[in-house]
Amino acid sequence: MNEAPLDDHGVCGRCRSGLTGYDAAYSYGYYEGVLKDLIHLFKYARVETLGEPLGAYLRQALPLDQRFDLVVPVPLHWRRRLWRGFNQADLLARPLARRLGATVAPALERRRRTETQASLSPSERRTNVAGAFALRRGADVRGKRILLVDDVLTTGATVGAAASVLRQAGASHVAVLTLARVDRRPSWASLARAIRDKNLTQPLTAKTKVP
Repeated sequence: MNEAPLDDHGVCGRCRSGLTGYDAAYSYGYYEGVLKDLIHLFKYARVETLGEPLGAYLRQALPLDQRFDLVVPVPLHWRRRLWRGFNQADLLARPLARRLGATVAPALERRRRTETQASLSPSERRTNVAGAFALRRGADVRGKRILLVDDVLTTGATVGAAASVLRQAGASHVAVLTLARVDRRPSWASLARAIRDKNLTQPLTAKTKVP
């Protein structure tokens, strides 16, 4: 298990190695506190009207010098969308695109239903979403700068799989924008526990002299 998944700048090993599938990732805040509560109301309590104000938060997370041709929401499988009644990424993307002067493009489809990611490890998440996305018929992303929108970024497995499809289809640049990002940097408490547990499992090599 990786005890320090992110470095001091909040960058994971896969991002440092260029293995994510996307070129940049931005988030409005961490997945905690009031922001987490708002996302739960929006996503699980189905308060669709939160899409507009939360979409405004997304705009604040983008550097001012970034420009995009298309805003692409991460799609849900049709069964999950039918159950929820909407795709939260789509409701976030629309007010954001208006503020950016860009076009919302449903360029991706989710061609198979995947297991819920919450209980999976990072490697299991990547396996779970591998091959889950495809370019929608008629979508043209060649040479386009694309902003891929979702609600929460945890390990980046879902958006990475989606971004890879866009890059393979000829997109020149794919950036990811989410409302929140799970803070996976270890806290001082977790570091202390890891050091303690490691020390407890190591055999004693030094002999103590008894006076």
